[in-house]
Amino acid sequence: MLNFYSASTRIVNTQRGITECMESALGSSATDCDLVIIRASLGHDFKELIDGARLLAPTATVVAASCCGIVGKEGVSETMKDIAVMAVRGTDFGVSWVNEIYGRNSYEKAKEMAEELYRQQPGTRFIYFLASGIDIANDRCIEGIESVFGPDVTIFGATSADNMKGVVSYQAVAGQVFEHAAFMIGFADPTLEVNTQATHGFVAIGEPFVVTRAEGHYIYELNGKPAWTEFTRHLGLSPSATCGDSIPIGALAEKLSPEVAREYGNQHILRVVTRHEGDTMLYATTIKTGTELWLTVRDEPLIFNEMDRMVREMDSKMGGRKPIAVFHADCLARGRFLFNRVLKEELVSRMQFPFNSNGHCPPWLGMYGFGEFARLGGKNTYHNYTTALYTIYRKQ
Repeated sequence: MLNFYSASTRIVNTQRGITECMESALGSSATDCDLVIIRASLGHDFKELIDGARLLAPTATVVAASCCGIVGKEGVSETMKDIAVMAVRGTDFGVSWVNEIYGRNSYEKAKEMAEELYRQQPGTRFIYFLASGIDIANDRCIEGIESVFGPDVTIFGATSADNMKGVVSYQAVAGQVFEHAAFMIGFADPTLEVNTQATHGFVAIGEPFVVTRAEGHYIYELNGKPAWTEFTRHLGLSPSATCGDSIPIGALAEKLSPEVAREYGNQHILRVVTRHEGDTMLYATTIKTGTELWLTVRDEPLIFNEMDRMVREMDSKMGGRKPIAVFHADCLARGRFLFNRVLKEELVSRMQFPFNSNGHCPPWLGMYGFGEFARLGGKNTYHNYTTALYTIYRKQ
């Protein structure tokens, strides 16, 4: 049986920060731990983070990823010195990983990971997946995992991020730090179940771009013109702009079916561009020629209203039960980091309150990254620009 513990902090000294998190989460018996999941901003040395955790819990499996801020049961922080951990006691899990995962080989690498995870834990029922946030075809990752575990396994998680520059993100596993790695944690505890859902608050505007030449997750042309130049022109930017310049204002929207749109609370699913090579845009998923893509604007009331609706729905499904742990992935474009417009403390408070038990927030590990995984329309789906919650419950 698995049990979860969490803590977060904002401390400049890396060793002191991971020590405080581990001791706050686990108390005086920090060595009695089987799995440690770390999220941290780029102001920390990731090798020092994982070495510090392994020093305190020498028998634990330790994994980590970079982000643009964290959310814990203690609240929200978006600085360069954030650390959050989720510690797990129990052995009903498996961990697999790969390095050098890119858009071109996302399916093969994800399948390789899934096969190793199946070897360790064939009874895996849901999977926490974390991958690089730059140059990856996330829909192909889902397909690779499902080729081994089938479509009924629930995939949740995120892609790692930097401080919104789209330059580099880090993943740490097996005592090493990588820039293009991915790992997955398979939970096989038969007493647990997970509920996942995501929502964004953006509205499509104007006339769509038409993808006129694309292959895989590469977009070469929009409206018959070089993709990056056409994209940045519509954003009012120069072609010399970086992805960091475009991310705040450049959420791209794909239209959903009416049935899925009703569940999602929005007619579109969003995509982010975290890398371009000259005039070629690297999309977050594979894309077909002929796809229509809309530009979008953030709707602050919609962000709050849809998040409230999502949380109410998730809470009501459980018949009064409260989660024993919550994993949370949020897009950095919904945070204060970009526009200083969203009252993040209020948003997170309203997000966490319905899941509280006797006034206490459950163990909570949230991160601001480049993308999120959650089910939509009964299928494992990759999202961008959303709040995605993954609530874990003990079965009745």
